[in-house]
Amino acid sequence: MALGRFRRRPQRSAVRFDEMEANLRADLQGVLALNGMGGFVWEPDTGAFFLDPGGLAVFDFAPGEFDGHVKTLGRRIVAEDRPLLRKLVHDALEHRDSYGAYFRIRCSDGHIRWTHTQGHIQRDRTGRPRRVVGIVRDAGPELEHLTQQAALEADRQRQTDVVQTTTSALSQALTVDDVAAALTSEKVMHTIGAASMVLSLVEKKRLRIVATAGLPPEYARDMQFVRLDDPLPIAEAVRTQIPRFVRRDEAMTYPRLRPHVVDTDLTVSALLPLIAQAKPIGALAIICRNKHDFTPEERNLLLALGGTVAQSVQRAVLYDEEHAMAVGLQRAMLPAGIPDVAGARIAARYRPARTGHQIGGDWYDVVPLPTGRVGLAVGDVQGHDIHASAVMGGLRIALRAYAAEGHPPATVLARASTFLHDMDTERFATCIYADLDPVTGLAQLVRAGHHGPILKHAEGGCSRPYVHGGLPLGLPQHSHSASYPTTLVQLGRDDTLLLCTDGLIEFRGMDIDEGMDQIETVLRTGPSDMDELAEHLVATIEDRQGQEDDIALLLVGLTGSLSVSR
Repeated sequence: MALGRFRRRPQRSAVRFDEMEANLRADLQGVLALNGMGGFVWEPDTGAFFLDPGGLAVFDFAPGEFDGHVKTLGRRIVAEDRPLLRKLVHDALEHRDSYGAYFRIRCSDGHIRWTHTQGHIQRDRTGRPRRVVGIVRDAGPELEHLTQQAALEADRQRQTDVVQTTTSALSQALTVDDVAAALTSEKVMHTIGAASMVLSLVEKKRLRIVATAGLPPEYARDMQFVRLDDPLPIAEAVRTQIPRFVRRDEAMTYPRLRPHVVDTDLTVSALLPLIAQAKPIGALAIICRNKHDFTPEERNLLLALGGTVAQSVQRAVLYDEEHAMAVGLQRAMLPAGIPDVAGARIAARYRPARTGHQIGGDWYDVVPLPTGRVGLAVGDVQGHDIHASAVMGGLRIALRAYAAEGHPPATVLARASTFLHDMDTERFATCIYADLDPVTGLAQLVRAGHHGPILKHAEGGCSRPYVHGGLPLGLPQHSHSASYPTTLVQLGRDDTLLLCTDGLIEFRGMDIDEGMDQIETVLRTGPSDMDELAEHLVATIEDRQGQEDDIALLLVGLTGSLSVSR
């Protein structure tokens, strides 16, 4: 019995299915019409065109309004779409058995409706098109859905672009200035859709503007400092740690903001507090024009952007603080000033590298010597860390002491090398040392693993005197008074001698000779004043390569008339 009941179930289901199929066939036109579809039959030879009730509804014809002529139907089609549709159907009649197309119709009340048609061509035995049968349907909901999907996809792509562009720009930012330059760059602002941008940092319970873009100078001047308790939306955002989205009409209610809004086309702004470790460290104002408000999706994106910017600002502030501390320590180990030397003009410069907060071992020194001579030293201890700086400080003092005792240049370097070796450090150092007599212009030069000097002549040309050299200081070969070869170089009345570390002459992508060529060009074309020339040298390098290494340099020239060498 159980099996019997099981076998009878498909029979009853089949009966119900047959009934459903019969009902569906009987009401097929109604089903199509309910779904915004209808059928048509067209005879190309006679021009007769039949539309069922669903088709009439698609074309917005009232009962009895359509006369069955193609021309009457064509008048419903938007004029701009007729030529393309006519060509498509003609080509299909000539070469294919079917076609499909989207086009627009103008309804009786004037509004536009997107429509889709699909036709199948029936031919006689000779291949001549005899009849076209097909369907038409209201394509508005379909295209509206596609438009919405396209808009969503465009929004997603824009959000991706904002994240990628901003993250890429900020990933290369080291300092606060770098972060500000990245955020206010044309590429980032265009991607975000900002007309103006303001970056501020919290300092002593107030906001200080560090960068603006797209705003007149008077804004930065008037709003340079904002107290956190000031009645301004940016202060409120930082004080409460809650972003503010402010439209133009609201901004106009703030007396301090009104003068900066009234004559502009700025319409809405996002005021984002920058929060790091639960503390406000700044604010980012993103100001737009021709925009009524931010959508919920845009607000969420801006909130995420604020978090990314806050992390970058926090890192940059820490970097700047550590870098300033390192530079201060490094400068404390260099000479406090350049002593006056009769008959000589001397200028010195030191610049720490910008691409790292750790300090290095570059140094220079000027040592008055017996009988009116002067010792000039430039050197570089291996490494970029606190240890390198400490070794540099000790080595500079030792070399200065040996020179001040009046030892020959070779002995000065030999004893300095022994001193470094006895410090029980793995670091070595390079150095070039000159013992100059300003009266005669004769210089005795020795070098330990360091590159040679550049001499700018009075007539404007440059040369590179060859100076015999030895191994760097601190290596075992020179740990016990081994001498360094001495080279004599004669300076003319208006000549200028340059001693420097490799940070001045090493450029990314070129060898040291090419770097020396560039420095010679700067020397030839630079100012005649010694101090201005020193500043010009380091400024030129900072502009050209972003200065990836420390720079220490000495420039020396003669001021008096020369006498015969003693």
